[in-house]
Formats: sequence, structure tokens, C-alpha cells
Amino acid sequence: MNNVSMDQLLSQLRETAAQANGSRLTVNDADNHLNFTEVLTNAIDKVNDIQQQAGILSDAFVSGDKSVDLTQVVVAGQKANISFQAMVQVRNKLVSAYQEIMNMQI
Repeated sequence: MNNVSMDQLLSQLRETAAQANGSRLTVNDADNHLNFTEVLTNAIDKVNDIQQQAGILSDAFVSGDKSVDLTQVVVAGQKANISFQAMVQVRNKLVSAYQEIMNMQI
């Protein structure tokens, strides 16, 4: 197992979350600090938005809207699928970490 400092791990998590939200975050000093709950909530909201956009495009294509192309629908569906699968993996890692912490001896 790698010996990675907690600060490095938190920094990587923050940068990944910022990238998922479409912005770039640099965390170099202690003043820049994010709440884990906010980061997770923002990521879930972003996945939800992507899925809703894919649903709207799909509904528009099925209803015969000429401004919506099949490739747009397929790409939006794939983005929604990939983002959902990534969120599921994050959830699985969080549950695994929680179970590991709960099984620690005090």
C-alpha cells in the first residue's frame, strides 16, 4: 500500500471534484478548504444534470424534433452512463472505506 500523506490525498480529491464540476481548483495553502459534503453533493448534482439533459434530448428526438440529431442523443446518453458509473464507483469506495473504519479496533 502506498504511503501517501493525507494532505496529498485531499488535494487530489479536491482537484478531481473541481474538474468534475467544470472548473480548475488549485489547493496550495491551508486557507483553500472545501467541505467534503459540498463536494460530494455538487458531484451528485452534476451527474443528475447530465442525466436530465440526456433524457430531454432523448425525448425531443423521439417526439420528432428536427433540431436534435441522433448523434447528440447517443453522446449525451453515453456521458450520462459514464458519469453515473463513475458515481457508483465513488459510492462503492466510500462504503468500503466506511466499513473498513467501522471494523477498526479501538
